[in-house]
Amino acid sequence: MSSNGCSIVWFRRDLRVEDNPALMAGVRAGAVVAVFIWAPEEEGQYQPGRVSRWWLKHSLAYLDSSLRNLGTPLITKRSTDSVSALLEVVKSTGATQLFFTHLYDPLSLIRDHRAKEVLTAHGITVRSFNSDLLYEPWDVNDEHGQPFTTFDAFWGRCLNMPYDPPAPFLPPKRIIPGDISRCSCDALVFEDESERASNALLARAWSPGWSNADKALTTFINGPLIEYSENRRKADSATTSFLSPHLHFGEVSVKKVFHLVRIKQVLWANEGNKAGEESVNLFLKSIGLREYSRYVSFNHPYSHERPLLGHLKFFPWVVNEGYFKAWRQGRTGYPLVDAGMRELWATGWLHDRIRVVVSSFFVKVLQLPWRWGMKYFWDTLLDADLESDALGWQYITGTLPDGREFDRIDNPQFEGYKFDPNGEYVRRWLPELSRLPTQWIHHPWNAPESVLQAAGIELGSNYPLPIVAIDEAKARLQEALIQMWQQEAAYRAATENGTEEGLGESFESTPIAFPEDIQMEEGHESVRNNTPAASTRRYEDQMVPSITSSLVRVEGEETSLDVQNSAEESRAEVPINVNAQQNTRETVFHTANRNTQLQHNNNNTTWFRNGAEDSTAESSSSTRRERDGGEVPVWSPTTSHQLMNWTRLPQTG
Repeated sequence: MSSNGCSIVWFRRDLRVEDNPALMAGVRAGAVVAVFIWAPEEEGQYQPGRVSRWWLKHSLAYLDSSLRNLGTPLITKRSTDSVSALLEVVKSTGATQLFFTHLYDPLSLIRDHRAKEVLTAHGITVRSFNSDLLYEPWDVNDEHGQPFTTFDAFWGRCLNMPYDPPAPFLPPKRIIPGDISRCSCDALVFEDESERASNALLARAWSPGWSNADKALTTFINGPLIEYSENRRKADSATTSFLSPHLHFGEVSVKKVFHLVRIKQVLWANEGNKAGEESVNLFLKSIGLREYSRYVSFNHPYSHERPLLGHLKFFPWVVNEGYFKAWRQGRTGYPLVDAGMRELWATGWLHDRIRVVVSSFFVKVLQLPWRWGMKYFWDTLLDADLESDALGWQYITGTLPDGREFDRIDNPQFEGYKFDPNGEYVRRWLPELSRLPTQWIHHPWNAPESVLQAAGIELGSNYPLPIVAIDEAKARLQEALIQMWQQEAAYRAATENGTEEGLGESFESTPIAFPEDIQMEEGHESVRNNTPAASTRRYEDQMVPSITSSLVRVEGEETSLDVQNSAEESRAEVPINVNAQQNTRETVFHTANRNTQLQHNNNNTTWFRNGAEDSTAESSSSTRRERDGGEVPVWSPTTSHQLMNWTRLPQTG
């Protein structure tokens, strides 16, 4: 045991002992104190949901066991301020160095910069490393040195960088422990009694931990990868890698995934295996999309709060508590959507094609605010990832320059026969439709009455009629788009005339009141009988965030075919709370070493882009910069948002 000049290795979302540059730097420097700080309050409204906390609990236990086998335990701290907790560990251990790996969401960027400033001021050497990406965001730019604005251009540059990502390295052989005799270890609580029964089911399907991530990667590369191109559209079978939760928590290095898959690519190319080559290219593209999500988050840190296309701040989103509840419960009347939402609630997982279907339905058919859906995904997915989820929902919403057309609506009936042609996925998650013939499985409302009776289905009773007709949704979307363009034109005219008061940013400052205290019922009774319960709050139904919007449509009348005759009190009308507190995280950040004039800027990891196509480093606290990383730009909050108009930007590539 050593206490002279020991180093703190601060674990966050890099919960592994292999290919961990921060851990390796600590081992090379001498004695190591391994620390994890649980400070969910720092995440604001994006605190981890139930299933994410379950995964984190088991991943940390696995990491602690691995570290102990190498010579040192994992010190866990419960705090509301990570930097203060680090200072306490420094004082109690006599540490002289701090090592950690980079994160790219805006909150982490600010927290990490503050940690460097504060600890450096206390005489601690602070070094941070790239552990989550193939290339740092500030190293991938166009020929003008500006960030790319489209995925294809970005990924093309990554694949043609002058140097390959560094190869992954093995775990250390042993770790010299630092003196932790005066450093207390806090017991972390990640679940309460009400959650344990549901969480116990997760262990039947998932095995958190870095070596289990290695096993999952090996299984995928030696099995489903070769047929990934052919089978990736099948929602009713295990055709994806299932690596996304492992990647989110850093249990496996993205560089390791990339290198092992590239080895297969070379092997199959030498064998002339065209199908294998195509599968590798598609899977690597999914890795690229994960990279791009961090790239967008780094260069546009409000992407989880605001649309990246400025005119969409004028879109009149529908604020309808009943719609939101029916979508969450899988009671929309569209079987593929409902099956997906029930699988999500039961397992914390969704096939990437189904993620596209349910999110597109949410935004285009129900026209609910996209951030409601994004937050629900965050609360319920095992692989909940703020950067990937924000990029996915922005893409589906059409708020990216290479996103979907905003006026495009995909019919869930046709999507059903594309991704679940035999109806097995729907039958698995909607047992009430299990006896329905395949001919009608994705549109039971068209089935003859005799067929419905034989299948034991009474539409509007044990399975709902469509909450919104597709033709009606298309017409309503066109009306909303006209209203959006009219509002944008009025804003532009007012801006040019200097009379913009009451438009634009003033609209943005008025928050939409979100549904409050809605319970997620375990059963799935008819939507028309679902009366919101506002008196209690359970973890089973996570809250959604406050957002701002220029226009709000509060539906006074439901358009659902099976609720149009229900009592008025069963229709949940959400008031517009104009005095609600502004979300404290909704701030824009800028870099000190990058010009922030945005007009000059150019599975979870895969769901939005691939599904849409199928549907039609080190940096030091000094100013030194090195090739394998670089100085993380300095971030600080500004007082206002700046929305970009991507359509005016040069499209590179």
